[in-house]
Amino acid sequence: MFWTSYFLAVLALILAWPVPVLLSRAQWPARSPFTAMVLWQAIALAGGLSMIGAMLVYGLEPTGDNLIAGLRSLAGMVFNNEPTTVLGFWHLFALSAAALLTAHLVFTLLLTYYKIERQRRRHRELLTLLASPSDDGPGTVVINHDSPVAYCLPGGARSVTVLSDGLMAALEPAELRAVLIHENAHLSQRHDLLLWAFAAWRQALPWFPTTRLAQTAVNSLIEMLADDVALRTESKGTLIKAIAIVSSGSPTPGPGGQPLSPRALSGVGAVVEGGSISATGGADSPRTTASRVSRLLSPEPPLATALRALVLATSALLLAVPTGLLIVPGMLG
Repeated sequence: MFWTSYFLAVLALILAWPVPVLLSRAQWPARSPFTAMVLWQAIALAGGLSMIGAMLVYGLEPTGDNLIAGLRSLAGMVFNNEPTTVLGFWHLFALSAAALLTAHLVFTLLLTYYKIERQRRRHRELLTLLASPSDDGPGTVVINHDSPVAYCLPGGARSVTVLSDGLMAALEPAELRAVLIHENAHLSQRHDLLLWAFAAWRQALPWFPTTRLAQTAVNSLIEMLADDVALRTESKGTLIKAIAIVSSGSPTPGPGGQPLSPRALSGVGAVVEGGSISATGGADSPRTTASRVSRLLSPEPPLATALRALVLATSALLLAVPTGLLIVPGMLG
């Protein structure tokens, strides 16, 4: 398994630095946000799998010709109280590092989820005090403030879209529909799960360029995906005006006159924790807003079918290669 471990290490390095940098600078993701989203997820999963797999394979090299055989042999040593002298210092070090990294990633994922759920619970409690039901349908509430504010709070059957009085007064009926369709798209497509996964990944490995670039890209891509849903029924001009008005929203006043924004309501913004998906803070930053408007004002043709297929095939290959190397004996000869 010697060459397998080094190949996985090189693959992990490539996916942690040059690939995300190049992808973050590319222009084509705006032409096919869904395809780009799949690729970002593949890069994240394949990078993590290669990183952990490289350490596991190297550590188990003396015990078997593939990961499964090596794990079985190691388990036999542990449960049968056999000596592990076959494993050298660096093999034990690699196995320990792989175990610690895996535990760190899983723990961070679960901890992030716990924080998100706690923040959403507090958020809903505040909305109970500050918001009133909207006439625009179930799952939509209104907060009393003059600034245009719109965001959604995911939560399955408890999901809610929050609007402000100021927003409803500033928007025409068609523009309000565009905002509601946009926010509902976030909820129906479960963009909060993507935000949660990439937020946890960044918190677990904040020093990796992949984590920062991927989170920024995902934040932008989910807004584009929601915009595309709104464009199915509303015009570009309507959506652009709605985006401009919503993005001008200022913090909403809370109890006692203290500022209460979507960021404050959720504890932290969607960029950090995924508590809420907001057009005035959190996932939709000024840079993202500018990208969305520019994409709508100067639309480019969708990515060609052949290119989309190529990107999706590459995404599948990124996941298949490290998985195959870990479980197939002698895959690299």
